[in-house]
Amino acid sequence: MSMQQPVHITARDNPLLKELRKLSQDSTAYRKTGRFWVEGDHLCRAALLRGRQPTIAVFAESAWPLFAAEFGASAAKTILVPDALFDGLSGLESPSRLGFVFDLPADAALQPGLASVILDRVQDAGNVGSILRSAAAFGFQQVLALKGTAALWSPKVLRAGMGAHFALRLVESVEPAVLDELAVPIIVTSSHQGELIHRQKLPWPCAWALGHEGQGVGAELMSRAALSVRIAQPGGEESLNVAAAAAICLHASAVACAEG
Repeated sequence: MSMQQPVHITARDNPLLKELRKLSQDSTAYRKTGRFWVEGDHLCRAALLRGRQPTIAVFAESAWPLFAAEFGASAAKTILVPDALFDGLSGLESPSRLGFVFDLPADAALQPGLASVILDRVQDAGNVGSILRSAAAFGFQQVLALKGTAALWSPKVLRAGMGAHFALRLVESVEPAVLDELAVPIIVTSSHQGELIHRQKLPWPCAWALGHEGQGVGAELMSRAALSVRIAQPGGEESLNVAAAAAICLHASAVACAEG
């Protein structure tokens, strides 16, 4: 794509800037608009490397000379705004002064045979983003978020995911009954029941179920599990943070897959 002349916007009340403020600061605004905001060169670069094309690129005026060569031709439309206006629309304490707007992926239906992660009311955005990073790193292709889970395309989850969103198929607001369509076994973790994970032969592909930070996996999902495992904790702690547990479980699956 050739670089187009950027459009300058200087009015705070410009309708596009109003929309961008909502997208960057409201965790569920993307559900109404059908598009989402990512900010910073790392996330923007990660999206481009995965073949995602932004509909709009937004630069603070001071950042344009720094980013023009790499990102100036990325989007169909390029916007320049005064630094103060960019800082006002940013959701970050230290704005990076570069942001992209993307359309939400059109096809968000469950794919039955993919190695998957199921999020059952995981509510902390940092935990959700961290789990997405682990899923992408360890070869999982799909994340299914049950109702009550933090909004997957919210700015906080996007930042915590560090680009993992662009490597995954993400399906939101899933009802437990829809999981019956999965053609891979569901595995749950528990602090108190099941074989120790390092002694268990893990199936591949599979779907790991990770539950609410305080309540764990719900009964409807637990009843659909083909296997229950637990993580050895010789230090004696009662439980692990859900994102830490996810990293251990998904890595164990990746090792099992590699070993055949």
